[in-house]
Amino acid sequence: MENRVLRYFLTVVSEGNISAAANLLHVTQPTLSRQLKGLEEELGVTLFKRKGKHMTLTQEGRYLAEQANNILNLVDMTTANLATSHDIYGTVTIGLAESHTVTSIAKAIKEVQQTYPNTRFHIQSGNAQQVLEQLDNGLSDYGLIVEPINKIEYEVLSLHDEDVWGVLTRKNGPLAQYETLTGAQLVGRPLIVSAQQGTTRMLADQLNMDEAALDIVAQYNLLYNASLLVAEGVGHAVMLDGIVNTTGTDLIFIPFEPKITSKLSVIWKRGKPLSTSSQFFLEKLKAVLARDI
Repeated sequence: MENRVLRYFLTVVSEGNISAAANLLHVTQPTLSRQLKGLEEELGVTLFKRKGKHMTLTQEGRYLAEQANNILNLVDMTTANLATSHDIYGTVTIGLAESHTVTSIAKAIKEVQQTYPNTRFHIQSGNAQQVLEQLDNGLSDYGLIVEPINKIEYEVLSLHDEDVWGVLTRKNGPLAQYETLTGAQLVGRPLIVSAQQGTTRMLADQLNMDEAALDIVAQYNLLYNASLLVAEGVGHAVMLDGIVNTTGTDLIFIPFEPKITSKLSVIWKRGKPLSTSSQFFLEKLKAVLARDI
């Protein structure tokens, strides 16, 4: 598969028909049709369902579209990072879990750009599975993730701060009377928990309770969305402190008793060559962490 043909394919996906895509690409319709037919023959699959002039993707076509986006993003990022210049520039891609410890990363990014303003950063938010998938596929340079980490596959730079677990709830709700929350006080309460694998098991273990006793009514990937559910009375969100700003809202954060904390680390794929801009970011992050001890 040629990169050019993949870009043609994605343009047709975006436009929904050959005519509009050909105009956008400045090629003739017969040329574009031949390129798509050649791609289908090369892969041995049908990529589009055709209804008149309109084209929709088959299951195989949807899969290729997703992978083609990843492939071309990686090609573009690699090309930019290999460009020769007396300056350091390129794009550093970081997958981030939601945490107040992101401030250390933000400080490092600021210092990089103060020294080399042509360096760009692509920030991708997601849960642990999404961050690891981006790293494993070569689409991210670094990831911020909750420990423990598989240290065979990844290099690890531990951050100093810890995140504290608790519950986001309404000020006028039944849990607001407590300064801390135990496992017994969660039994029978509708809970909104992270979709990250293992979170519910961790919660039950740390609070010394049966996982089946937790009434999970919803799961979230982004805490902001979970906070909207809490505000509407859907349930109480199990979350990390310091991410949702409750000032001036009808929401409060209540920590667990016993205290549950998580350490976070910046990780990168062991053995993966890093661009100059990525290496410089790592140096700045280490310097930030050294100052903050």
